[in-house]
Amino acid sequence: MAGAIAYLGGMARTPAGTPDSPAGAERFNEERATFAVRGTDRPDLEKGVAAIRETVKTLPARPGVYRMIDARGDVLYVGKARVLRNRVANYTQVERLPLRLQRMVSQTREMTIVTTNSEAEALLLEAQLIKRFRPPYNVLLRDDKSFPFILLRADHAFPRLSKHRGARKAPGNYYGPFASAGSVNTTINSLQKLFLLRSCTDGFFSRRDRPCLLYQIKRCSAPCVGRIDEAGYAELVRQAKDFLGGKSGAVQREIESQMAAAAEGLDFERAAMLRDRLRAATFIQGSQAINAEGLGNADIFAVAAKGGQIAIQAFFIRGGQNWGHRAFFPSHTDGLDEGEVLTAFLAQFYEEVPPPRCILVDRTLAEGELLAEALREGAGGKVDLSVPQRGSRKRLIEQASRNAAEALDRRLAESGTKAKTLREVAEFFELAEVPQRIEVYDNSHIQGANALGAMVVAGPEGFVRNQYRKFNIRTARTDDDFGMMREVFARRFGRAVSEDPERANGTWPDLVLIDGGKGQMSAVREVIEELGVEDLPLIAIAKGPHHGREGREVFHFPDGREKTLPVNSPVLFYLQRLRDEVHRFAIGAHREKRSRAITASPLDEIPGIGPARKRALLLHFGTAGKVRAASLADLQRAPGVSAAVAQAIYDFYHPGG
Repeated sequence: MAGAIAYLGGMARTPAGTPDSPAGAERFNEERATFAVRGTDRPDLEKGVAAIRETVKTLPARPGVYRMIDARGDVLYVGKARVLRNRVANYTQVERLPLRLQRMVSQTREMTIVTTNSEAEALLLEAQLIKRFRPPYNVLLRDDKSFPFILLRADHAFPRLSKHRGARKAPGNYYGPFASAGSVNTTINSLQKLFLLRSCTDGFFSRRDRPCLLYQIKRCSAPCVGRIDEAGYAELVRQAKDFLGGKSGAVQREIESQMAAAAEGLDFERAAMLRDRLRAATFIQGSQAINAEGLGNADIFAVAAKGGQIAIQAFFIRGGQNWGHRAFFPSHTDGLDEGEVLTAFLAQFYEEVPPPRCILVDRTLAEGELLAEALREGAGGKVDLSVPQRGSRKRLIEQASRNAAEALDRRLAESGTKAKTLREVAEFFELAEVPQRIEVYDNSHIQGANALGAMVVAGPEGFVRNQYRKFNIRTARTDDDFGMMREVFARRFGRAVSEDPERANGTWPDLVLIDGGKGQMSAVREVIEELGVEDLPLIAIAKGPHHGREGREVFHFPDGREKTLPVNSPVLFYLQRLRDEVHRFAIGAHREKRSRAITASPLDEIPGIGPARKRALLLHFGTAGKVRAASLADLQRAPGVSAAVAQAIYDFYHPGG
């Protein structure tokens, strides 16, 4: 792409007016509404055509990418062409353009041109620029965050198995991409049972002097404390690589033979352990949502359209195993053919994700050969982009089509404000699915007195008040907010890990919100790491620089990133309500505890003394101190106090006599 690179320097603009920014969305919608009412404004249209004609005069007959730019300098559209001069000249034939493109031309005031060595290079560059500028007239892949992988590190004597996003710089073996974080987490949990590989960080590993909880529940071999030697662990790593590389059958047969040998040698404890690993392998294969046996590495895509929206269903197959499926809903698709949308989607999708050598789609694409050529380098060889006509591959496409239609129906059904807000919460916090259970945590105390932690729970139907919980602080210093938060999370999730490690009873949260900033996030992260919980979505909510309620909250992610929301965002209002609810509950619980402390009496500690006798004693003696100092005879004379009760009171205060 030498020609493309030569033109890129100094021309990149940050889009301030795209529909994905608040200001851009407002301006774009306003302009769209204006055009819908009065059609294209002729003077503006003529200005746009004149700007395009000026550009056409200097265009070469070469492949490349062009950008339409409006008067504010914002990118309206990014397109590619096999012959730039011919393609751009088409925009001057206004009467032949659909209304959508006429609006685009009327807003165009200048163009930027980048030539490339081939049309395939132009297609790749077009996808890059669309992801960078997010123009309002291009099909956009809404979910533009990086896709997750499984990483088996190679820079440690005992390699770590973990989820990975972003640039693949760390040494090791990468397996993926997975369709969602949820599919990665499910696979890692199963692999831990099958191969007992550690998932903790190197720092946590080096500090251990006893096995963590994962060893107790048979999801780690505890190399940190020498429960397995380096050679034994290396054998587990080899089996994991074979399994993830598509040799799952061979791994199962190997474990079966080891189990039989252990049983024959009367080593029943080892045989039982190998039996459990074999069951985990069987579970992984039995839980596949689709049958991809014999397919190797492939991606499957199908399109559904309804109600003006388009859904694209993706299945990821690696080593003959289903590594997750996900529905995508590209934007700016009005008036476009479904095949055009799928082509634009695939170009953007594979701009960051390495493509497999086999891609199955549900329809013939006009630019399918060009797309396959463009993806060749990323795949390391020829890419087969095909439409299956028969057999098992055809059945996979049909299943993907059904999933796409069902996903689109669910999307259209989620028209309620609450469902839409939860979906936007999931997108903002980069969750795999819409959260069904959100837990929010806060602490409350006054100068360290009567300290407690509070948890509230919310779901699709609102607050789940019978799931609220209070935590009386027992071990942490009550003037240490971070320590109190650590104790709360250790108790909450320590119990969850021990009682429900499989997360089967629905009480594990899909999102955890912490009232606080970086300090609270760091404290909670330490506890979660020590418990061996890898996939708990954590977000800390800080009130912003002025601690006011002006909507300047900062959302802290576990990896150190920070995000904010526009002050008028419905998602922000919803998150503020969650935070306010945990404040209300924490403060109410604290006041109740403080009231009990204020009204508490030393007489409460005496066995057998209820409210009525306590009241009678206080009325007779005046104070609890005088009750303590009273003789046995004086106590017996108090109204409502029998000889036995008087003796019990006297013995309580005078245990030696």
